[in-house]
Amino acid sequence: MRSGPALSAEARLPINRCNLPAVVLGGLTYQQYPSPLLIDGVAELHADLFRRLAAAAPGTAAEVFRDYLTVRFQLEWLEEMGYTGHASNRAKANYIRMIRGWSFDSDSREGAVLKGWVESRFGLMPRYHGEPLRDPSGEGYRRYQEMRSQGLYGTNALESQFDLVYSFCQRELALRHQGAQHVTLYRGINRVGEHEVLAKGKGGRQTILLNNLSSFTCSRDRACEFGDYIMAVDIPLTKIFFHCGLLPGVLQGEDEFLVIGGVVDVSLSTI
Repeated sequence: MRSGPALSAEARLPINRCNLPAVVLGGLTYQQYPSPLLIDGVAELHADLFRRLAAAAPGTAAEVFRDYLTVRFQLEWLEEMGYTGHASNRAKANYIRMIRGWSFDSDSREGAVLKGWVESRFGLMPRYHGEPLRDPSGEGYRRYQEMRSQGLYGTNALESQFDLVYSFCQRELALRHQGAQHVTLYRGINRVGEHEVLAKGKGGRQTILLNNLSSFTCSRDRACEFGDYIMAVDIPLTKIFFHCGLLPGVLQGEDEFLVIGGVVDVSLSTI
């Protein structure tokens, strides 16, 4: 086991809502030796969803999942949840719209909501949202918190919807990658300095701190379109919140993966 820089106290919360503390799940050792991440209460509160998924016919899991969330959160019957007038416009900000909003701009209000969910559930604080976030009492972090609050206001249990998206993603990844713990993903960047470099090794190896939620792709060729350097990372499957193939039609193209952050070893190369 290779030791390395730990996740600093400035990048994590002392508490979270899953089975491992942020200092563990955000560290380099976790990248090398991951274990399941379980969000508090999901299995107990939504046991019916997982029973339905277990009984679903092959190829229908995504449909079963969508139907469950639509009914559970009354996504197509907003008046049943007490929404009237202009309030229903915010209630339409469901998990699909949030993920699509992230895909267009990860520094948007939708991006702030998703980064806030990671912060709440896993205890990993965002390191960038339109600008570096290094000081929780600073102006940049305040703006991020305002965007997060605006994105959540008047919505229908958005963070609980994300809990189920993550849990469903983990179930599907475990079925598709039986026995595997990692998948190699790529990210195109223009400047290495855009990321927090914690240590440098030989041959383009570096240890960096990822933002608490970042976009990657499974296609190296696709990553080449987004920067002059290619970052290759062995990402634990447990750190994948969503990917383009999980729910057909939510994300179009780009082979995009939304990855939960922490300290990771990466390999940097030029195009």
